Amino acid sequence: MARQIYHRSTSTFPADKVYSVLIDQDQLKARLHELGGPGAALLHYSVDGDGVRYRLQHGIDTGKLPSPVQGLAPTGLRIERTESLRPDGPGRYTGTVDVEIVGAPASMTGLLRLTDIAEGSEFVIDGTVTVKVPLIGGKMEGVVAASVQELLDAETEFTHEWLARTSP
Repeated sequence: MARQIYHRSTSTFPADKVYSVLIDQDQLKARLHELGGPGAALLHYSVDGDGVRYRLQHGIDTGKLPSPVQGLAPTGLRIERTESLRPDGPGRYTGTVDVEIVGAPASMTGLLRLTDIAEGSEFVIDGTVTVKVPLIGGKMEGVVAASVQELLDAETEFTHEWLARTSP
């Protein structure tokens, strides 16, 4: 069984500007510092002719985990997230996201899309959370999906604030 995640955010800035911020190493590091939890780090960053690929590490203390998860992760969670994003035409970017909860039978995969719209740009993450635990996997998927949605909302707010601060 799997749980779908759909996250959509809009910005008054064009896709090209949002893309430049989303892939900026300083922004990624600042976002991790503020939102990434214990052990947060930019583990890998590479640029090639096709776009950008990076791997982020997030940490969550046990006390901040929902009670059904605390027993499965008595020392907290370490989450590694790999994203790629590349140009796909004027004002359009596409990519992928792969999330692994290290040491737990939980993961997420998804597609990323950033496009110009009439009033700015739209960023969409369309993903699937999977937890492979008999009997409680479905419930755990709901908990993980809700946590991912919270993080995406916080990251969107952080990115919008960064854009407002750094744009002329």
